[in-house]
Amino acid sequence: MLLLAPLLAEVDPAPRRLSKPTGSAGAQRTDGLCTHFRWIAEHVPAFRVPGTHIHILTSPDQFYQAMKARIKTAKRRVVMASLYLGTGQLEQELVNCMEEALQRSQNTSHAPDLKVSILLDYTRGSRGQINSRTMLLPLVQRFTSQMRVSLYHTPDLRGLLRLLVPQRFNETIGVQHIKVYLFDDSIIISGANLSDSYFTNRQDRYVLLENCGEVADFFSNLVEAVGDVSLQLQPDDSVTMLEGMVHPYKGNRQEFSAVARKRIMEVVNATHVRQQLLNHLEDSEEEDMSEGEEDTWVFPLVQMKPLGIRVDEQVTQRLLTDAGPDSTVFLTSGYFNLTRAYMRLVLEAGARYRILTASPEVNGFFGAKGVAGAIPAAYIHIARQFYNQVCQLGQQERVHLHEYHRAQWTFHAKGLWYYLQGQDRPCLTLIGSPNFGYRSVHRDLEAQIAIVTENEELQNQLQEEQELLYHGSTEVSSSTFERPDRHVKLWVKLVTPLIKNFF
Repeated sequence: MLLLAPLLAEVDPAPRRLSKPTGSAGAQRTDGLCTHFRWIAEHVPAFRVPGTHIHILTSPDQFYQAMKARIKTAKRRVVMASLYLGTGQLEQELVNCMEEALQRSQNTSHAPDLKVSILLDYTRGSRGQINSRTMLLPLVQRFTSQMRVSLYHTPDLRGLLRLLVPQRFNETIGVQHIKVYLFDDSIIISGANLSDSYFTNRQDRYVLLENCGEVADFFSNLVEAVGDVSLQLQPDDSVTMLEGMVHPYKGNRQEFSAVARKRIMEVVNATHVRQQLLNHLEDSEEEDMSEGEEDTWVFPLVQMKPLGIRVDEQVTQRLLTDAGPDSTVFLTSGYFNLTRAYMRLVLEAGARYRILTASPEVNGFFGAKGVAGAIPAAYIHIARQFYNQVCQLGQQERVHLHEYHRAQWTFHAKGLWYYLQGQDRPCLTLIGSPNFGYRSVHRDLEAQIAIVTENEELQNQLQEEQELLYHGSTEVSSSTFERPDRHVKLWVKLVTPLIKNFF
């Protein structure tokens, strides 16, 4: 407990308030964008793309098949960031697709063009005798010049803590949680990991952006930057840091974070500045593509609190703050454990909320062995506390809580859909890896995108996705928590406040 004490207390200082737009270059390219969201372009890169290039995938199998097909046809790059790569047959088929693509690239050129870069978490990817590393090692050994595997290690797991906390539990301190799957100029942003359940019966969200080169370049550079401050997998299964890089757990904590922050923010800031300069140059010129085609904006949001990066947190808080009585927000998280700041904004803001979370039987920890088996009960306790607050404040008509049910499935979807007054389809969605919980904000490396669209077909896709997820849910009421299967043992209630920051 003494070792963990600095990590236990939840500190929710108000993040830097994002300013109102001032008409700077960052906003001038978004003239057609609804004024409700123009401010986002002031603070992060803004990519303008045709809405017809964005496709919402709705099932694990669609996600899996889309990845396999695009790996096989990739010519220049395959970039994949995930928490881990599983060790089953479906995961092996993905590795085989990479091998075939790399071999084809070698056969057709003396200087192969295809490069494969994989970013995973060190602790999760090294768990057990057969793990993510052993799955990818043959590719590293065979295609040394074309294959890169980077394993991010949180700087918070060091010293005695690293020696004493066992495998699996050490992942609670902080992990690489970004989920980005990129193939040449197409990219899938998701919350799903590279594991068999995420390909079969674990419901998540997935968005495919096809032929969006600038967006793909940004995320390729982002993953490369995180990879540069990570441990590099060698052909003999050892790991080393790039020359001159501070070690994440052997080196100085503050120095590592400063170097990592500088390297990663170089990607974000360089893209943002370049866009602003281009906007200045193009202000007086005609657009090459009509407003009608480029009707959608993609904003990348990065959150890496251990490294001092809080972009996603700031944008999300501003979105929730600005959501007035004329707005409706559908918010979902596989693990309902909102930060105090997010919870305060939901309870105090004027927008109507429908929040979807996992019922206990579709929680990923349901039926787990040991202490982890009590985690679904802890989520029941947290949900009940939240529901009680809603009732105490008389907000039952404005804030609704739903539970997802599906036999033999688990639930891992996260994100939100934002509706303006009078709209029956969302004009904004957040989709990616964050869960809106303490871990996402304070411990892990996260990335998602905000998609703002005026494209009716894309709005229809987002509406259908939302309806599909919420259709399989029931609304929570006071009687929900009186059911025998919702009984929470006293020790779980007592321990939850201490451990809620770790899951």
